Amino acid sequence: MKTIDLRSDTLTRPTETMRKAMAAAEVGDDVFGEDPTINRLEELAAAKMGKEAALFVASGTMANLVSLLTHCGRGDELILGDQAHIFFYEQGGCAALGGIHPRTVPNLPDGTMDPAAIEAAVRMENVHYPITRVITLENTHNRCLGTPLSLAYLDEVKALADKHALKIHVDGARIFNASVALEVDPAVLVQHADSVSFCLSKGLGAPVGSLVCGSRAFIARARRNRKIVGGGMRQAGILAAAGLVAIEENVNRLAADHANARTLAEGLAALPGIVLDPGKVFTNIVFIRIDHPKFSAETLASALGKMGVQTLALGPDLLRAVTHLHITAQDIDQALQVFKNVLAAA
Repeated sequence: MKTIDLRSDTLTRPTETMRKAMAAAEVGDDVFGEDPTINRLEELAAAKMGKEAALFVASGTMANLVSLLTHCGRGDELILGDQAHIFFYEQGGCAALGGIHPRTVPNLPDGTMDPAAIEAAVRMENVHYPITRVITLENTHNRCLGTPLSLAYLDEVKALADKHALKIHVDGARIFNASVALEVDPAVLVQHADSVSFCLSKGLGAPVGSLVCGSRAFIARARRNRKIVGGGMRQAGILAAAGLVAIEENVNRLAADHANARTLAEGLAALPGIVLDPGKVFTNIVFIRIDHPKFSAETLASALGKMGVQTLALGPDLLRAVTHLHITAQDIDQALQVFKNVLAAA
């Protein structure tokens, strides 16, 4: 029985083209700046984001940590959403390793933060307070339905940041999903960002790696911070080679993931015991609310798993399903049939 694994887009495996590129990659010592494949990847990433320079790191968590260490000193403060990946899923690294104080603002259902609430969180000059340095946005927003942030909202946050002389960091782990969904060049989506991180190992399908992009001066400082957290790599061009293929070949196909997610959402919304608005599925993430007398999210996920469909329970009544490179339209049809059979048999 084939397993249809919808737990996350981090489950993608390198394509055959990636494997061949990795095997043939020209390499050198990246700490010395001598790995030509990493250099090519960093140049491509910077160009895609409209920034001067980029830095290859091991993971999205490292990308965000290095960025925040570069923006902030010990005792400084960042403003971020209370549902942000940095706040929820990165072990408090900016506080634990950087002494950076997180100040949360409620995320709205679409992943935004009310600009008035952001402004209210900015510290006044006072010896008792930490100094506010940076506003962090997430695009698309993982815990808020995978929603992309609009250009109008990004403009509004930029005006606020300029008013208070703050920097903007964008956790753009899935920024290419946002770009494809909005039909806007990614460089436009991050034009206001002083730094942006994005993942190669989610929808783009590479096995490892993320990029941090920003000004040359910012990236030079970030490179030092990458080193201090143990992120200096040597002949890592074998990883960068897969990243080059990911960016060059797998961005446009993200639209298929979005279409599959919408089909899944529309089919699930018609089933008894499922609460879901397909109109709020914009990218590749589907949140499924369980309102069934015999199932919690955990027990439904277990029952589905036994029938070959893997989902992720995120709470007592909440499942997440994520479409990706290895999920086909036929897989979605099969997954819907499994959902239907499991719910009907209860």
